[in-house]
Amino acid sequence: MSHPNSRSIAVNGMNFSVYEWGEQYQGQRPTVVLVHATGFHARCWDQVVAHLGERHIIALDQRGHGGSDTDNFNNWSEFGDDLVAVLNALKLSQVEAVGHSMGGHASVAAAAMDKALFSKLLLIDPVILEPGFYAMWDENVLAGDPQHPAARRRAEFASREEMFERYRERLPFSLFTEAAMRDYCQYGLVDCEEGVRLACPPAFEARIYDSACSNQAILEQAKDVDIPVTVARSMQPKKPEDIMDFRYSPSWNQLASQFPQGRDVVLEHLTHFMPMQDPAQVAQLIRDL
Repeated sequence: MSHPNSRSIAVNGMNFSVYEWGEQYQGQRPTVVLVHATGFHARCWDQVVAHLGERHIIALDQRGHGGSDTDNFNNWSEFGDDLVAVLNALKLSQVEAVGHSMGGHASVAAAAMDKALFSKLLLIDPVILEPGFYAMWDENVLAGDPQHPAARRRAEFASREEMFERYRERLPFSLFTEAAMRDYCQYGLVDCEEGVRLACPPAFEARIYDSACSNQAILEQAKDVDIPVTVARSMQPKKPEDIMDFRYSPSWNQLASQFPQGRDVVLEHLTHFMPMQDPAQVAQLIRDL
């Protein structure tokens, strides 16, 4: 497919960058909406889109990512509310949403908020955890400085090429296809006086991780999403320390059963970064919808 058209949508007091491939025609297959993971951006889906053929596809930069505005938040449910607001502004309905990681969580929250918006969900390793984690949530975690190591990420580089060369052979980036890694660097950085800097500020990324258990209602929301939902999980953690390794699936292994029409698919040969690791496989999951 060709390069997407881009536009800015003003909702929830922020401007959101939205990218669109193809056109929406009456009677054609539903629009596919792509929702990225924490620390990534809408154009990380480019290589998946390239395998989808002629479809009407929308991808958005979530708040604090890519070209969208950065605004504070206290609960992951706010990412679902952003998604609802953007799709309503675009006058879309009955879309097939594909959410990766935190984007999967946002897609479920959004589908529970506005049932007319969605016809199917594909959740790729959604960060929806087993119930015990939500029971331990303490909102005071967000009162101080970010705690997650992501806050200490290097934020500035001389150029996009420097970032590519610096991280190309490091996990998890070494898992990405070269094209996906170049997309990540090309569109995940913004120009600044010293060169380029991460579009998603490290402190903001860390705040998202720190608040991963903030939406305590998400498992009840899942029970209210009565549309076909596919939960695609990557390689499964085998020991306690695996939960801290981003390559393993963070999803509760009973999550699919929480949806009235849930289906579980386990892809042990892939990691949590499957949209960038194997775009063709992810495109096939979308076609399987």
